[in-house]
Formats: sequence, C-alpha cells, structure tokens
Amino acid sequence: MKDVREEYHAEGLSEANLHTDPVEQARRWGDEAIEAGLPLPNAMTLATVSADGQPSSRVVLLKGIEGGGFTFFTHYDSRKGEEIAANPKVSFTMFWQPFDRQLIVIGEARKVDEEESDSYFASRPYASQISAAISPQSQPASREWLEAEVEALQIRNIRKPRSPPGQLGRLPYHAHGNPVLAWPPQSIA
Repeated sequence: MKDVREEYHAEGLSEANLHTDPVEQARRWGDEAIEAGLPLPNAMTLATVSADGQPSSRVVLLKGIEGGGFTFFTHYDSRKGEEIAANPKVSFTMFWQPFDRQLIVIGEARKVDEEESDSYFASRPYASQISAAISPQSQPASREWLEAEVEALQIRNIRKPRSPPGQLGRLPYHAHGNPVLAWPPQSIA
C-alpha cells in the first residue's frame, strides 16, 4: 500500500467558487456527484461513539440535505441507533474521488418526526420493508431463520406495509453540524 500514489488532477477550489452556506455547497456537490453518475454518490461513513467511549463507523446512505442539515436512516435498535440515543454526537465523511472532494460533518443527530419516518418507510421497496421488519438489528441470525421470518411476515401482510411495524422503531435521523469542505492538495506543475 505504501507504493500506491495518486496524482490529483481535479480543479482546485477558491472562495469565489463556493457558496457562502456550507450546507448549500454540500448539496451542490452531492447533486454534481449524482449528475456525473458516480456509484453510490450518497454513501457516507458515519461515526458514532458507544457509552464506554469506543468509536465505530460504518457506511450508510444520505437521503437528504435540507433544513440546514443532513438526513440518513437507520434502525433505532441497531448498534448505531443505540449509540446515537446515548450520545447524539456524530461525524460523517463523504468522498467523491473523481472530483477529489470530501465533505466532513461534525455535529449532533436527532430523530425526525413520525410523519417523515412513516413516509420514508412507505417509499421503500416491499422486500426492503420486510427485511427491516424482521431483522434482529446488530444480532447474529441464521439464513434459515431469516427466510422463515420473511415467509411468515409475507403471509400476514399480503399487501405492502404502509408504516413500520411496532418493533421496528422509527428510522430517520437528521444531523446538524458545521460542514467542512475538504479537498486534497493540488499538484504543482
């Protein structure tokens, strides 16, 4: 790995090219990544901290930039959901390699309102709704057990579920923080 080296060729940034509101600039960068057809342009590495101070990170998907913050979804009973409930301080990073850009946000996450949560859940594909409803978050489960649970839930819910089952909890969080727009040093010609 020590011999891997990438020259940075992307256009440099100047204050004249940046929006005065960093959240708006983040939205613009996200839109550019989507328009460019980058794979998973909304992937972000979310970091949380456990009750005993152990940090952990994982990739989740950013689902919106609005209201001065960033919306992502996770199961409240997952490890990250439990960590956010105990300590709402989070950080996430997004990296768009072809543009040599990264976005770092450090702030706090809060649950969104129930209406937005239900709307998101209803918009998910049926299989995704079923998976979310039966998954024992952050717990081991056999494939056989999962398949049996999926079949049982599909029998009970012939039509597409319109809201999260009671045990599912609400999914969305809205993170407010101060975005830091970062990019690598430019090569000097």
